[in-house]
Amino acid sequence: MEFNLAQKILAWLIPLIFAITVHEVAHGWVASFFGDNTAKALGRLTLNPVKHIDILGTLVLPVMLLLLSGGSFAFGWAKPVPVDWRNLRSPRLHMALVALSGPLANFLMALIWAVIAKVGLSMQLNAPWPGFILLNIGMSGVLINVVFGILNLIPIPPLDGSRVVSSLLSPKASNTYNRLERYGFLILIALLATNILPKLIGPPVQILASLILKLLGIGN
Repeated sequence: MEFNLAQKILAWLIPLIFAITVHEVAHGWVASFFGDNTAKALGRLTLNPVKHIDILGTLVLPVMLLLLSGGSFAFGWAKPVPVDWRNLRSPRLHMALVALSGPLANFLMALIWAVIAKVGLSMQLNAPWPGFILLNIGMSGVLINVVFGILNLIPIPPLDGSRVVSSLLSPKASNTYNRLERYGFLILIALLATNILPKLIGPPVQILASLILKLLGIGN
């Protein structure tokens, strides 16, 4: 059995939308827990993907990447959940925790998708086609969430890793460092175009994805 291109795109797009949505909701929920209700007041603490979709980052770019890669690779982003660090009870510490919550949510989702893949694998004998669908969507979900989580830990503003680094710096150094945010997207594009980004995140992605699948008894 094999998916056609449209089915491959759906198998990637469904977990991608969930990965982006839950990632942003995690930021907003943790911020709310620590005293900032900005996201809550704007109705962003919802799993309704419509509230988080960025037309370019959530739909156009992922579909283009899937078409160009033959349904084997996708990446994207959502509208960032607004967080006002001044409302947090301990701004520097809590901002770091808010930043980490997104990638951690992705790693948790990777485990959930691995369970779905395991269910699909167990269905292969009695219900081959439904099992095949669940297995492929689950495997896509594992990879997408691991990639998204690790990518966001890179300390390039405005990625989540940069928020953690910023919280560890002195106020002056933090302000200087955060000015890189205006160039962050260009830096990522340059790293992707020069094939540095895949080499940078490839090993940790492979290690973590393999570990998650082994925990569920999938793969070697």
